[in-house]
Amino acid sequence: MTAPVVAVVGGGQLARMMAPAATALGVHLRVLVENPTSSAAQVVVDAPVGSASDEEAITRLVEGADALTFEHEHVPNALLDRLESAGVAVHPDAAALVHAQDKIVMRTRLAALGIPVPSWAVLPSAAQLADFLAGHGGVAVVKTARGGYDGKGVRVVRDPDDVVDWFAAAAQGTGAPLLAEEKVPFTRELAVLVARRPGGETRTWPVVESVQRDGVCALVIAPAPDLDPRTRAEAVDVATRIAEGLGVTGVLAVELFEVADPAGGPPRVLVNELAMRPHNSGHWTIDGAVTSQFEQHLRAVLDLPLGDPAARARWTVMANVLGSALPEPTDALADVGRLDPAAKVHLYGKEVRAGRKLGHVNVSGDDLDDVRRRAVAAADLLQGAASA
Repeated sequence: MTAPVVAVVGGGQLARMMAPAATALGVHLRVLVENPTSSAAQVVVDAPVGSASDEEAITRLVEGADALTFEHEHVPNALLDRLESAGVAVHPDAAALVHAQDKIVMRTRLAALGIPVPSWAVLPSAAQLADFLAGHGGVAVVKTARGGYDGKGVRVVRDPDDVVDWFAAAAQGTGAPLLAEEKVPFTRELAVLVARRPGGETRTWPVVESVQRDGVCALVIAPAPDLDPRTRAEAVDVATRIAEGLGVTGVLAVELFEVADPAGGPPRVLVNELAMRPHNSGHWTIDGAVTSQFEQHLRAVLDLPLGDPAARARWTVMANVLGSALPEPTDALADVGRLDPAAKVHLYGKEVRAGRKLGHVNVSGDDLDDVRRRAVAAADLLQGAASA
């Protein structure tokens, strides 16, 4: 028996969580990890060590593989172009992935597709930022075009001096170009995950609400409560149009702002960020959906029929474990089990650091307030709160 082989660049928790789905499907997972103790290296047998920018390491990684995919976007496009030219099935391909790597490229392309986005501008110098601030109420969100995630590479500014270091780094070639975006007066943040196969079949999971803490996702509620059906339809339509317009294969996460309609109609959505891989906003699907985002991603990159994304319960809440006062979050497993036997704990095998994503908890049920309370309580225990 010869199993299909999926090669993955990146050894973090996303690759780690692909492993159970790959095992169930009979897929051989081969993961390029940053070091032998990486999150994925602890659970994946075939885990060579190497850098995402090392052409020799990635060339070895894809030998005999049916598809190459990613758990992060930090792979040189030129390298991916060469692999595609050599016949490697890269999903998503370099032409699509660049939109998740470079925010200027992403904003430009989404605008051309007619996708609703915040007002934005490229910032070649502080003078352009001063002009943008003057036209947007004296405040803006400035982002580095490349490399930012989980609140990194993002600053709310009211004066060009607030990012003088970024301008200096960009001018010296040691930092990424900058862009400014309007500070959107959103009511909440939503996310849509859509999976797409090379042949064009797409499936979307229920629209979710994500709750941020210090720029990092702390909680995801599936489905987003009290969401106007017209807003839901617009969010799904926007995500599907992006997947098709950019030619994405695999899972695409579209992070959205929900904003009030000045005319009094249903809330509208604006696209905030994109990720072309499984995403934190979809971790609830492991326990709360018929087909998890990780299984669906493997199906998509292998061009297999996509699974049912329907929710298994009325509500599922995912609470992230962000840092811990414990030497190891596993020290609290007994307390979590006593508190809530139905809570599903997923830990990533990471060294404890303040604010670091160490794992998450999923809880499902019929009462949203109860489900949210239980998920947060379980995550609190893993973060070192006093045992119940």
